[in-house]
Amino acid sequence: MSITLSAEDKSTLRTAAYGAVSLMAATTGSPRKAAANATIALTSATGLVGHVLAANTKDIELKGTTVAELADRVLPTLTAAMELLGKHAPAEAGNFRGTVLSALEAAQVELDKPSAVTAEMARKVAAALDATPVAGAGSGAVVPNTVAGQGRPELQKVIEEIVDSGFVGVSLRVNDERGEWVGSAGVAELGGTSKPPIEGHVRIASNTKTFTATLVLQLVAEGRIGLETPAADYLPEFALDERITVRMLLQHTSGIFNFTGELYDDGTVVLGIPAPGTPLGEEWVDHRFKTYRPQELVELALSKPARFAPGTGWSYSNTNYALARLLIEKVTGRSFAEEVRRRILGPLGLSGTVAPETSPELPEPHAHAYYRYTQDGAEKIVDVTRHNPSWTCGGDMISTTRDLHTFISALLRGELLPAELLAQMCTSHPTGIPTMDYGLGVFVRDLGPDGGIVITHNGGHAGYATLMYSTPDGAKTMTASLTCVDDSAMSIGVPFQNAQQRLLAEVFGGGQTNHAD
Repeated sequence: MSITLSAEDKSTLRTAAYGAVSLMAATTGSPRKAAANATIALTSATGLVGHVLAANTKDIELKGTTVAELADRVLPTLTAAMELLGKHAPAEAGNFRGTVLSALEAAQVELDKPSAVTAEMARKVAAALDATPVAGAGSGAVVPNTVAGQGRPELQKVIEEIVDSGFVGVSLRVNDERGEWVGSAGVAELGGTSKPPIEGHVRIASNTKTFTATLVLQLVAEGRIGLETPAADYLPEFALDERITVRMLLQHTSGIFNFTGELYDDGTVVLGIPAPGTPLGEEWVDHRFKTYRPQELVELALSKPARFAPGTGWSYSNTNYALARLLIEKVTGRSFAEEVRRRILGPLGLSGTVAPETSPELPEPHAHAYYRYTQDGAEKIVDVTRHNPSWTCGGDMISTTRDLHTFISALLRGELLPAELLAQMCTSHPTGIPTMDYGLGVFVRDLGPDGGIVITHNGGHAGYATLMYSTPDGAKTMTASLTCVDDSAMSIGVPFQNAQQRLLAEVFGGGQTNHAD
């Protein structure tokens, strides 16, 4: 079908795209370099969008304007541009969105650590692009129109009941044959009245492991890592058991002690570092801005007896993924944060996702998380939204339900890994947990005849919890963020299991109890 855009329409697209580049460049430390990198990304666009953006830009004027004034002009224009394409060239809307987000990523490529201002500007641009949902938005997939809080009363009812069970707030996103639905219930902050933001940022905890496993498998695809190679060959400084392979790290079959502590079958507890949800939770609260190096977490774990001989059992251990992260950094010569931006976040346009390393900040908007303990006979509830996430190493990333949907869907559609390695990732290994096995960085759950198989990884710590579920083909996904008042007794554990069961039953038609990560 032939599409004809007016000169005004083309000006809108150019103003939106080059305005977004100008905004991002203005927030970086090297604006000229950032603008040059981003402009190259814009002019590499294809199709109708590429034709428009590559044309003369003299019809737009973006110089001599403050960042605030420029944002007031550009952000609404980004939304207008998406609406324009949604009406006249829907197939090009996703191309335009992806091109702008790729340009923003290119603008930041020289930055070792993008500033909070840069990250916030990227979030605002992404929000403006997504303010008018259209078919084709995202990373090449068809994204249905969003219906927020209407049309699916059964989903809204479930999340309200989850809040009633003890959670502070819940945000849910479902993408299925009926379209995309998003909703929230509860409050964003204790004592407040505002609901949790449906596009809010959340600490995703062990969902980070799926990102990490994907990076390792990409390096396997490039021939730089061998799944059956001893991990000690890459990380000789730790004197690892030579029987432990890279596959065992990703599969949790190494037997290595979990640096956050272990609970043995006979009820014995062996403590690790101070961490929420453990007997040392209060100590963690008092020292929650402490920085841990991955190396010291691994060394602490290796000073403890192994749970079993490598390859002879299964036990969930954060140490495995601390080692996987160090492996990525050793092989690539770049930080985990750099690699995840370069290989996953940038290509998929995940502008709401960051690897914060030691930063305690959580981008706006976000709901708050809390920790409860007793001191001198009195109960104390502390806001622990801000904390240094280096204590969790393999679980420190921040994301949104939208980005988690885009990530898991793209991963399972084969956009990030070759088919053979994706199949290995999703090949189940027994865990001892009924109806739930583990692959390489993902759980493989059997929801029974009504629900079928789903690929998942969840995460939870320090008052935040995230759910990420998908059918094996990436066509139906459920992502959610939950906030609560956490404590060392993990009193939210049973409500958390029940919440998952209710949501799985409603979305996928299954829902046995799950293993909290």
